[in-house]
Amino acid sequence: MEEQTVPPLLVTLPDALLSPERLLVLLGLSFFLGLAFEEYFGSRRLKAPGGVRTFPLLALGGALLYALMPDPALLFLGGLFVLGAWLAIWYRYRLQIQLAEPRIEHEPGVRLDGGIMALVGNLIAYLLGPVTLTQPLWVPVAIAVAAVLLTGARERLHAFAETVGGTELATLAKFLIIIGIVLPLVPDEPVTDITPITPYQVWLAVVVVSTLSYASYLVQRFLAPRRGLLYSAALGGLYSSTATTVVLSRRARASGGAPMLDAALVLSTSVMFLRILIVVAIFNLDLAKVLAPSLLALLVGGLVIAAALYWRGNDARPQGADEVLPPSNPLEIQTALVFALLFITLSLAVGWARAEFGEESLFVLAALAGITDVDPLVLSIAQEAHGASPLAMGAAAILIAAASNNLLKGAYTLSFAGRAAGGVPALALLGLALGGIGAVFLTLGLA
Repeated sequence: MEEQTVPPLLVTLPDALLSPERLLVLLGLSFFLGLAFEEYFGSRRLKAPGGVRTFPLLALGGALLYALMPDPALLFLGGLFVLGAWLAIWYRYRLQIQLAEPRIEHEPGVRLDGGIMALVGNLIAYLLGPVTLTQPLWVPVAIAVAAVLLTGARERLHAFAETVGGTELATLAKFLIIIGIVLPLVPDEPVTDITPITPYQVWLAVVVVSTLSYASYLVQRFLAPRRGLLYSAALGGLYSSTATTVVLSRRARASGGAPMLDAALVLSTSVMFLRILIVVAIFNLDLAKVLAPSLLALLVGGLVIAAALYWRGNDARPQGADEVLPPSNPLEIQTALVFALLFITLSLAVGWARAEFGEESLFVLAALAGITDVDPLVLSIAQEAHGASPLAMGAAAILIAAASNNLLKGAYTLSFAGRAAGGVPALALLGLALGGIGAVFLTLGLA
């Protein structure tokens, strides 16, 4: 008769996971977390449980209970239940104290602890034990660092949340849902023979352009507000040079014009060339290489003109011109849908014109597209260009669209700023438009 072996009650972890290095890391991280906890709760009237002594002990306790019985982790779960019960009792006591002395939070220099931070801190310290024993060491380090940063950044995070506001957060959340859920479901096959662009490419283009604009929008509005007119104009050029031109032109009329405003108008358009190059490079690196010399030359030329306009005359700054905010959030769904419709329309128009009238018809479409929005045409060409000849033709069309857009912005400047205040920047924008036309001839090899 065979003897039956009884499995041991306790199954310990392998020696590699119980190394002295992991225990030292665990002690260091829990002590680090305890220091941050002590600093955060130091000014509270009701001392929260936990700190530089408790957290290392909690972490060691969690590690030892898990090491004694890792599978199933009954001892560790039992310890977690005891800790949770104790924290629940303490939290109830804290609420009773707060209800019994409702005015205490308004006394100078006295604060009760905030929310459930104490509970979460103790649970993280306890859970840190098995995580350090079983996971790569970068995992507990990242957890501890994140917990410390979030613990100490309470006031700054609350201030940022109040500054951002619920409307923009809701807009961002909706757009993230569309990116994460809708984008993968959109078909990636052409739906018509007129253009090879697929619905997936259309929505991907919307996401890329809106994200680039939104990054500029966030920096301009929240991270670096009121850093100066030129700084704001450059960020506005990354967002939308046309919208920035309208805002600056209206301010030029109100202030009677100033060298700094003239420089800002040219600077925002100069940054547009960099934006176009970035967008093209994301979708068609070969086309970006063809465009790079012309766009970079126009960028440098615009910066030189802006510097010359800035240094001509006095350094007086128009009042209230420190901030040039975009007119709307670029992640609004309505804005994204309008861009998508423009992109689809121009893509179909480009494909139809090429088939009916040849490649040269693209130049007429580019000139017309420049008076609406450059980005849809740029993306349409970037996703359709193939081979050596189409690359040169596509690059020339993009330069024509940019030149047409600069002419439009020059007209906006004269219209909104007036001839007296807008004459100089309008001439500068005309010069950039002529420079773009010259770059077209160079690109086509006709110069």
